[in-house]
Amino acid sequence: MPDTAGRPGDVIRETVTPGTLTPAKAMRNRRSLIVAAVFALTGLSAHSQTTKDPGTRSPDIAVRAPKHASDSLHHQDTTRVHYTYTGAGTINDANTLHSFVLSNALKFSLAKKSAELNLNNAWLYGRQNGLLTNNDISSAVDVGLYKTLRHFYYWGLAAYNHSVPLQILQQFQTGAGPGYDFIDKKTAIVGLSDGILYEVNDLYDSLYRPIGGNLFRRDRYQTFRHSVHLLVHWFIVDHFTIDGSGFLQNSLSDWSDYILRLNASAAVKLYKWIQFTANAAYSRFTRTRGRDLVIGFGVSIQR
Repeated sequence: MPDTAGRPGDVIRETVTPGTLTPAKAMRNRRSLIVAAVFALTGLSAHSQTTKDPGTRSPDIAVRAPKHASDSLHHQDTTRVHYTYTGAGTINDANTLHSFVLSNALKFSLAKKSAELNLNNAWLYGRQNGLLTNNDISSAVDVGLYKTLRHFYYWGLAAYNHSVPLQILQQFQTGAGPGYDFIDKKTAIVGLSDGILYEVNDLYDSLYRPIGGNLFRRDRYQTFRHSVHLLVHWFIVDHFTIDGSGFLQNSLSDWSDYILRLNASAAVKLYKWIQFTANAAYSRFTRTRGRDLVIGFGVSIQR
């Protein structure tokens, strides 16, 4: 039997069949796999830190930024300028009735990442059988600041109103307060705001008496009002738009003295910047016992 133990100093050689994995080669393969795994994990970690999902936000801005900034109207870096003109009217020429109503409204908006400025002007003029029924002028400027919590903002308002059916000669309002947008996207907005207004009025107050009809006298007074505003905007399939708003403003000194304004409109896009609109507006002022309802159709231009 051959002696296979070997002597000291002899070199032992192994005969390796091709394809056989020796212990040394297996050790080298394991080391290569470990190094490759380390580099793969390192590269994956670095990639996850530099490439984020569009919906993620860093902790310092997650509170005030929406999940997708591109969906919000108030969290964009670029400055947006928008204006809208709406003209509507109704003419009725019958045997014993001659009437017409013309409505004009112009709105200008300037919005940045955390602030918004709106200018609103409207004029409604109407006559019936030669008598003046409407000569209503309203002008308002309001600002919104979106610098705190997500969807939360502060608003400020300054407004002027003149209305024949509401018997308002001159009315000035200024105030501020908080607001919250429950839905804040490009296609839909639902917001609720609350605040305090200081109001200066120059009115004709109608006093009803059993005999002699109405007695009109000049009424000048100032008051603070609690104002609640609900706003709804819905943009449907790039062609249809629905808007609605409601104001309820109660006097703090006399809760029965309130102003109610309701507005609703629907628009259908005819061209890129031309829309056919239908709108309805209702107003009531309990101080003068005046109310007004106007329904009209017309065309609006948006750019």
